[in-house]
Amino acid sequence: MEVAATILSVTFVLGFLASLLRLPPLVGFLAAGFVLNGLGHIQVPQVHVIADLGVTLLLFAIGLKLDVRTLLAKEVWLTTISTLVVNVVVAFGFLSVLALAGMSLLVGEGAAVFAIIGFGLSFSSTVFVVKLLEERGDGHAFYGRIAVGVLVVQDILAVVFLTATSGHLPSPWAFGLVLLWPLVKGFRAVWGRVGHGEMQSLFGILMALVPGYMLFELVGLKGDLGALVIGIMLASHPSAVELSRALFHVKELLLVGFFLSIGMFGGLPTPSQVWLAVLLLLLLPVQALGYVSVLRTMRVRHRTGWLVAAALMQFSEFGLIVVAVGADEGLLSRDWLVIMSLTLSLAFVVSSLVNGRGQPLVERLASRMPAQDPDRLHPEDRPGDIRGAEALVVGLGRVGRSAYTQLVQTYRLDVAGIESDETRVRKLQTQGFKVVESDASDEEFFTRLRGRENVRMVVLALPAHNAEVVAILRASGFEGIVATAARYEEGVARSLAAGADAAFNAAAGAGLELADQVARLDVGAPATGPVGAAHPPETPPPRPQHPQVGG
Repeated sequence: MEVAATILSVTFVLGFLASLLRLPPLVGFLAAGFVLNGLGHIQVPQVHVIADLGVTLLLFAIGLKLDVRTLLAKEVWLTTISTLVVNVVVAFGFLSVLALAGMSLLVGEGAAVFAIIGFGLSFSSTVFVVKLLEERGDGHAFYGRIAVGVLVVQDILAVVFLTATSGHLPSPWAFGLVLLWPLVKGFRAVWGRVGHGEMQSLFGILMALVPGYMLFELVGLKGDLGALVIGIMLASHPSAVELSRALFHVKELLLVGFFLSIGMFGGLPTPSQVWLAVLLLLLLPVQALGYVSVLRTMRVRHRTGWLVAAALMQFSEFGLIVVAVGADEGLLSRDWLVIMSLTLSLAFVVSSLVNGRGQPLVERLASRMPAQDPDRLHPEDRPGDIRGAEALVVGLGRVGRSAYTQLVQTYRLDVAGIESDETRVRKLQTQGFKVVESDASDEEFFTRLRGRENVRMVVLALPAHNAEVVAILRASGFEGIVATAARYEEGVARSLAAGADAAFNAAAGAGLELADQVARLDVGAPATGPVGAAHPPETPPPRPQHPQVGG
């Protein structure tokens, strides 16, 4: 218990310190791994077990939300293969130059060592990127789908590499995995009867670990891949999104072990090893430019390309595995484990800082590139057409759909929906909703909409970034009514400060609707109109030239 108390204390203190410095907590977790490693007496293999559990649940959750058709898009598979080849060549050349320059750690190393290290540095971190996208709520945005697709293809290539270097092929029983398809039908039937509480979460963990991880390991395949495959096979179940949300906090907690394990993977670095790790970070901007360049050839918008590049601009934990395999085969020194561990940690810090700058940095970089013809862009990057719309509803989850329906049926307005999730867009269009695919966090999101001239009110029902989108609308010159539905009270305050006319706490709004419905059932109660704001507008006041929304 003393060891566990020490690990938890160091991890929390450094994670909290990182938060105070406005850095992602994972930076503190990485530092905690090195501190715990430096204490020497703390050797806890359970940390690595927790890390493996976290990664397994992460890949299972990816599978629950992954549309396999994404992997078949050329902007995914062609980008992955092209950038992988370029990254290996660039890293190989860079290490060779450093060796010729006389860097002691590289002098005398053969081409095989440079090739192995270059290959290990050519992958991006699935854990880091998915965690980043979840925090932003951008997993279903166009750039988010490209980034996740690239990661999945990279994981498949990683499995091929590990299989090829293990010295033996998967078991012939691996062909029996096709029987998972009929078995999954049984799993789905069980899933429909487990309810919505802890049994559903337990069911998800069971699926990820047993028919997923353990079964694939038994037949000689990577267990993480098995968790991903099972997640994909269960993705069409109606409760898939609910299960993904239920596992979110469990997965987040377990992934703390992953970041700790990075720092605890090797020994403490020497000054020359630290210097080499810092120099290897110079490969990151080169890799980012590679992603932008390849995506540009596919007519992907510059902004989308830079968002993908920024998300993928770090090294992967797979690099540690590559180095470990090479060390076991005697191809390189085990000192590379320390160098790679430190390089990976520093890359996470750099990527956290870059992505922490968020939209401003991306918009600035994209604006300096040559102009693109909007009509020749990738279909998902072209401007949306909302001609005739008087109101916009941005974000068509449960709250957004309710707002859309209310504005159409009660107020007889011509409404257009804005949604970044392509799958949801297609589904809603088949149900008769007027909705276009667009990313509202784009600074040009509103000005790029065709037919926006008649819009006089906007309702924001986003899981995140409501305040940022309010600021974008006001900066774009929109003077109509803006109302937001936030998850927390601090989100309400930020939206009002950014220029919203009304801000709603979604949970409080649900309570008001419930009370209103009860009152309507009481025959003696006075008639009521539509439910008003759950959080009344403060500043600025509603603009009088526009009609009010709400009772």
